[in-house]
Amino acid sequence: MTRSIINISTTAEDHHIAKLTALAIGLHILEAIMPSPLPGVKPGITNIVTLFVLYEYGFATAAWVSLLRVFASSLLLGQFLSPTFVLSLSGAVFSLCALYVAQHLPKKYFSAITLSILAAFAHIAGQLIIVRLWLIPHTGVAYLIPIFALAALIFGVINGLITRKISTNNRLFKNKSLYDAI
Repeated sequence: MTRSIINISTTAEDHHIAKLTALAIGLHILEAIMPSPLPGVKPGITNIVTLFVLYEYGFATAAWVSLLRVFASSLLLGQFLSPTFVLSLSGAVFSLCALYVAQHLPKKYFSAITLSILAAFAHIAGQLIIVRLWLIPHTGVAYLIPIFALAALIFGVINGLITRKISTNNRLFKNKSLYDAI
């Protein structure tokens, strides 16, 4: 019997991305255990990591980090393929679609704060669409839109400000990681 050895070579960038993904997973789990003022209203602190990765590594890497976070977190929390997983995945996909479109817009008008707000609105839109089409097929779901939109605006601004601060600190210390920027 022959044994094959597979050599996988990784780069320093691969290690940074793995660390950022682990940070996003940790933040997601932390957010899952935090009490919420209203069911479904969460601050979306993992989006800070996604936005940071978008600025530092580009869209493809941000998409990987975001989607890996959704899958790994759902496995760790025992929610894989549950309605919570589907809602999280739909929010992440809609958010990534909005970020993909927005990254091609003039950076002069679209800062980290604007992108964060757009991503938060897209995230909520994706989740409410799934809720309406699958979980609660009733027009009454529309009454939740103002509440979730306000939460998306508030948390989008806060997360955007944090992302901008972290990105600024990271540019000052270019060889440092996100952990050092915080």
